[in-house]
Amino acid sequence: MNVRRLLCLAWLALCTSAAAAAAPAVALYYGSAATLQELRLFDIAVVEPDHGYDPVQARAQGAELYAYAAVGEALPSRPYYARIPAAWKMARNGPWQSDAIDQTPAAWPDFFATEVIAPLWQRGYRGFFLDTLDSYRLAKDFDEAAQQAGLVRVIETLHARFPGIQLILNRGFEIAERVQDKVRMVAAESLFRRWNARDQRYEQVPEADRQWLVAQLRTVHERTGLPILAIDYVPPSERALARQTAADIAALGFIPWVADAHLDTLGLGSVEPVARRVLVLYDGAEVPSLNYAAAHRFLQMPLNYLGYVADYADIRAAALPEPQRDRYAGVVTWFSGFVPDNRTTALEHWLRRRLDEGMPLLVLGSFGLALPDALAARLGIAPASPGGTERISHADAMLGFEAAPPATKGARFAWPNAAGAPAQGQALVELRDARGQALIGGALLPWGGFLVNPFVIEDIPGTDHTRWVVDPFALLRRGLHLPDIPVPDVTTENGRRLLFAHVDGDGFASMAEFPGSPPAADVLRREILEKFRIPHAASVIEAEVAPNGLYPQLSPQLEDIARRIFRLPHVEIASHTYSHPFLWDASVPHGLFKESAEAAINLEIPGYTMDLHREIVGSTEYINTRLAPPGKRVKILLWSGDTAPGAQALEITERAGLLNMNGGDTSISHNTPTLTEVGALGIVKNGYLQVYAPITNENIYTNLWHGPFYGYQNVLQTFAMTETPRRLKPVDIYYHLYSTSKPASLAALRKVYQWAMAQPLHPVFPSEYILKVRDWHTLAMARDGNGWRIRGDGQLRTLRLPPALGLPDLTRSQGVAGWHDAPQGRYVHLSAASALLFTTTAPASGQPPSLAEANARLTDWQPSADGRSLRLALRGYVPLELGLRNVQGCRIQAGGRSLRALPSTPDASVRSYRLTDAAADFQIECPAR
Repeated sequence: MNVRRLLCLAWLALCTSAAAAAAPAVALYYGSAATLQELRLFDIAVVEPDHGYDPVQARAQGAELYAYAAVGEALPSRPYYARIPAAWKMARNGPWQSDAIDQTPAAWPDFFATEVIAPLWQRGYRGFFLDTLDSYRLAKDFDEAAQQAGLVRVIETLHARFPGIQLILNRGFEIAERVQDKVRMVAAESLFRRWNARDQRYEQVPEADRQWLVAQLRTVHERTGLPILAIDYVPPSERALARQTAADIAALGFIPWVADAHLDTLGLGSVEPVARRVLVLYDGAEVPSLNYAAAHRFLQMPLNYLGYVADYADIRAAALPEPQRDRYAGVVTWFSGFVPDNRTTALEHWLRRRLDEGMPLLVLGSFGLALPDALAARLGIAPASPGGTERISHADAMLGFEAAPPATKGARFAWPNAAGAPAQGQALVELRDARGQALIGGALLPWGGFLVNPFVIEDIPGTDHTRWVVDPFALLRRGLHLPDIPVPDVTTENGRRLLFAHVDGDGFASMAEFPGSPPAADVLRREILEKFRIPHAASVIEAEVAPNGLYPQLSPQLEDIARRIFRLPHVEIASHTYSHPFLWDASVPHGLFKESAEAAINLEIPGYTMDLHREIVGSTEYINTRLAPPGKRVKILLWSGDTAPGAQALEITERAGLLNMNGGDTSISHNTPTLTEVGALGIVKNGYLQVYAPITNENIYTNLWHGPFYGYQNVLQTFAMTETPRRLKPVDIYYHLYSTSKPASLAALRKVYQWAMAQPLHPVFPSEYILKVRDWHTLAMARDGNGWRIRGDGQLRTLRLPPALGLPDLTRSQGVAGWHDAPQGRYVHLSAASALLFTTTAPASGQPPSLAEANARLTDWQPSADGRSLRLALRGYVPLELGLRNVQGCRIQAGGRSLRALPSTPDASVRSYRLTDAAADFQIECPAR
């Protein structure tokens, strides 16, 4: 076999043979933490079937799960173990606590097929990883030929019983030729690195053993043509060694997989998953709930912007999570002071384990405990006590972001010796006390970094507002050593910022301050919804409009208005609950609810006690039954009141098949010009996601509806400040229905809508945005050679490229339709749920036609193999606008009609077009280049 070496350009650029390059990406994962979305990065993922994965669901998402099945051994924990005759157990595998099984009994093949494979086949598995094929050699006496014949009978029985079954053999070299037409590939373990189960340690494979195994694998491949999978074992903390081992395996022409000894973490092979999660440790004793923790309120938004999902852990938990490098990019702790005394030892040991594992660690606010000398030495710092007044002698450029670093008292540290910072250490804040002693309030170090109070955020005296002292984006990137990755982005599609509107139903029964006192709901219909035909979600509060609600005399009129609103094609239906709860989670009293036991927790409805099922499911059934037109149903539950539902409310909503939104309170403006007023994408509770509204409603801009009632026009400031210098949010026109009850508030609404209609935006329904946020949380990404493998649900279609990654290379990429350069970044358009993105700093000549931007969704993308023609389809909600790149000299048609480009565009390489239709199919034909 001729092995062709390729140049390794990136940290996971694997040298591969031509045969290996065409082979599937394979993973072996016997843990339970990885999601199906993460496993779909691989063409084949071998899993432990007892961990509950659904192979049918995985197949629908583009991944094929193979079930682990031990042929030559059985563990006592397996359900079929007790039914294995004692005479078939021929030896004991002590290190793994299992029994080797005799392959010669005539009944064994049928037993294995019936007891082991059939239940898994019934669950939907169609592929199986047959392990321990040579375990009979653990016995003192055995007949080699008879054992091999028994294994062949097992495989033949499986093929007879389960047509279409796919098998991977772990070893079984001697029988591979006899069953080559019944096997997908052959695997072997420990080619370069191995796990010594007896001594419980990782080792390098001796050269003689490696050479023998390489010869065996090459012989099998040459005689059968089957792909070879090589599985090696490396500690999960030694990611660089794992990458090198995978490259060494691939250089031999084999499919690599390198992981921990028990395959409990996602390792790496021909692709390496990108860890998109960051674990954030906080002290729940400091706040009523996670909603109000500084880490969630302030830090999660920058993490989300950088592409990372925040997982939270409360230091008070009995068992703290043990994040691994396979799925976590780093760990952040944010405490305002010391943690509870009974948790300090647990915190100390937890921090030590993160340091030992090489997990990037960023400590904010406080370390949470008085650092023991040994831990301080491990961190490379020493606690220090300042003497007298301090002054800042040096502050890193990332400080002073929104507020100058204050020289107020706080925890201080020093370098452990007079020589100053250790190698690769850099002070973020240096101070001098009255004695001239050098102190530090934060530093970047090889393990990550720390920044203590008051250099993280600063409270503004006399207000509820806060400012960032440090640039959180820069601190997270540098402190956690975050690499440049294509960032999944929910603000944009096909290069344009998203636009939608949603209306909370409060005030549906209000009479507007206009001649004749019409219902505010009818003013909304006539003056807003029928004039500004962009996608909306509109809602009602059942108790306000239903015959048995608070206003029975108005109900006939209000229900008729609701029906007319819900019939509009550009309005999707939402529920704003039954009784408009003000406090969703009674276990988390806060603010007014904590101060007064008499505070109302929902609208006062005689005889009603708040019930989550009635609020969510009941209100939805009411709308679907009495208000929704045929074929149109409620899609969204819009949270009311404090917009802080607990996990139970989120679960009820999810099980009812509803999307959900609201909360987040993004209200940055000229009066509060701080990113601490920009919320995260959402919050997860017990595995259920609450999606936050991108921009808050008019209540904030009108001082809780006390005036000025024209105040909502200031949301235009929020739109501008979440667009520049970073596009942080889409444009969401979000308000309560009572905003149409006053001339001033209605005029403000008109002004906001007119502004939005004049911008180059991309209208979508609120439900489409919600689905993008859900997709963002589960989208998986991996390095694939020097490219990027993307696997999502197909709702999110945009990646934002950091400048260091260059431009998309459309000649090599798959599922990539083009890109758009904006001041906020380079936005890459995906054409499907799966993509392979290659980038380049110098695009090759002859790049094919591509999409530069559009205000509609790409529903079809069919480039020709030679790059000279392209078929695409766009479906939107307003007249189409699009830009095409690399179409000079090409013929552009839409619906069989030739299109003429607009006179000029800012980018000379782009031709822009405008159509009167909201949907069209395009055909592009270009001459040879």
